[in-house]
Amino acid sequence: MSLQNLSQFDTLVKIIAKLRAPDGCPWDREQTHLSLRGNLLEECYEVLEALDEGDAEKLGYELGDLLMQVVLHAQIAAEAGEFELGDVINRISSKLIYRHPHVFGSLKVKDASEVLVNWEALKKGERGTEASMLDNVPRQMPALSYSQEIQDRVARVGFDWKDVDGVIDKLAEEVGEFKRADSQERKAQEFGDLLFTLANIARRLGVDLESVLRQANQRFYRRFSYMEELCRQRGLNFDELSFDEQNALWEEAKKKVEG
Repeated sequence: MSLQNLSQFDTLVKIIAKLRAPDGCPWDREQTHLSLRGNLLEECYEVLEALDEGDAEKLGYELGDLLMQVVLHAQIAAEAGEFELGDVINRISSKLIYRHPHVFGSLKVKDASEVLVNWEALKKGERGTEASMLDNVPRQMPALSYSQEIQDRVARVGFDWKDVDGVIDKLAEEVGEFKRADSQERKAQEFGDLLFTLANIARRLGVDLESVLRQANQRFYRRFSYMEELCRQRGLNFDELSFDEQNALWEEAKKKVEG
């Protein structure tokens, strides 16, 4: 097998096929669609991490790992007679052409918002009259991302607040309902409504809630790690400090740690 041009997509396909061949890699040969679920999810998260960090070199590397997963699943499917890689490419190419009549056809649109409205109309035709427009949103998505996605879908057909102020007023209403909740079950339900409303505000402001929460988590991690380092340097036991002393360290960490 010639592997001279490693930048060619066909070379990657040949490599994956070789790994799955009888004389290939024992580990790769054992894999199935189900066994690779965790790997696929991990690679997606690593791509997201590279995006969050704004690291173009890392992004290029992680996209390669993600592409490998796509080709590997296609190879497994081809061996089982399910579908070929060419079918995958054909379907997405056909879908892109069909859903962009303003590019590949004669339809005229004035802006991106009109593109989304037309996109939803086309998808409605694909779904049929009985299916919900939310049916094809993957329920396995992280909850915050799922929340923003379903709210974005319904907003495309007009089910949305006139402006973000209305959503903020709704948030205040939800806070009041949470305070008045008289049972743990009710508090949990109202807290879910609070998160749902926050997701809506983020969507209206063009904020990817999943991404900014990951960034907030990393800021907390860096600051708390710095607090632990300060304790080591000063001979302190963190868990023996009062809350005020711990909070003073936190304020020091916020000033010293970037972000």
